[in-house]
Amino acid sequence: MMTIAGLARAGGVGVETVRYYQRRGLLRTPDRASGIRRYNEEDARRLRFIRGAQAAGFTLEEIRELIALDAGNDRPRARALARERLAALDARIAELTAARAALARLERQCTASDEGPCPIIEAFVSG
Repeated sequence: MMTIAGLARAGGVGVETVRYYQRRGLLRTPDRASGIRRYNEEDARRLRFIRGAQAAGFTLEEIRELIALDAGNDRPRARALARERLAALDARIAELTAARAALARLERQCTASDEGPCPIIEAFVSG
């Protein structure tokens, strides 16, 4: 058994993050025993799950659904959520790759000459 501070340490987060997840319904809020809430290893496992799913790009609502799927063992829906998240990540990667290429092009243009207005500033001004 551990306090909220111990749970937070076990999950690599702050106490306020634990409280936030509790308010969002992702973590349980145990009753106070002798005035102190006590958490167990299952709570720490759930917290690590939430953090891992966030690192994979899942939203808190998607994480809520994954938690429910874990209880029901609905692997097809879990796979579908993973595919949706992969597609969203792929789209974001494509967007970031295009932005990087555009900025690299502007940087090369700016480096090519110190004459006239800066191509980087001009690109942002002209939209």
